[in-house]
Amino acid sequence: MSKAITIAQAQRYDAHTIDTVGIPSMVLMERAALATFNNLLNDDYDLNRVVVVAATGNNGGDGIAVARLLKIRNIDVSIYLLGNPDKATEQTQQQLKIARYYQIPFTSDLNDVINATTIIDAIFGVGLSRDVTGDFAAAINAINATDASTVAIDVPSGINADSGATLGVAVVADSTTTMAYNKVGLLTVNGKHHAGTVHVADIGVYAQDHVESIK
Repeated sequence: MSKAITIAQAQRYDAHTIDTVGIPSMVLMERAALATFNNLLNDDYDLNRVVVVAATGNNGGDGIAVARLLKIRNIDVSIYLLGNPDKATEQTQQQLKIARYYQIPFTSDLNDVINATTIIDAIFGVGLSRDVTGDFAAAINAINATDASTVAIDVPSGINADSGATLGVAVVADSTTTMAYNKVGLLTVNGKHHAGTVHVADIGVYAQDHVESIK
């Protein structure tokens, strides 16, 4: 799984895996969360105070699932949620329900982000195509102003996964757990600067030609 793919390819492979192969989106989300969680442990981050900064798309759902895995390990974790949870994707609404069951605290105070020892960036994934503004930009600026280590899920929020360009403002991560294949934008100079160390996680999403070759 050494090749890098574009946004369109990533979206096509996801759709093929869910709609044609039949692996549910929630299963892929759980695998993405577990891969990120394992990289957090293996890379030896300071997990004394972890804050997951999440939005309401599926990238946010990945992060909320990571929060639950940390909570189960008795790690101090909270969620800083951006956006309207009533408009979250179906999978992210399910992750929010699970997080509430586990009584994971939610915060609306950016000082909690600033004072974290490790931050999980789960704001935007590969689908971002517009400049980041408003509360989303404020959260990214807060992340970048901290001394905390930052782990991005799939791509650093604010980075175009095709061009590697910064869309207004972007997270500067220490590491990025990207799903299935690396993204072409993370191989650019700017992409590399923002992504840090890139871990490519096999979550069960493959190119169609790969699937055909093993039938």
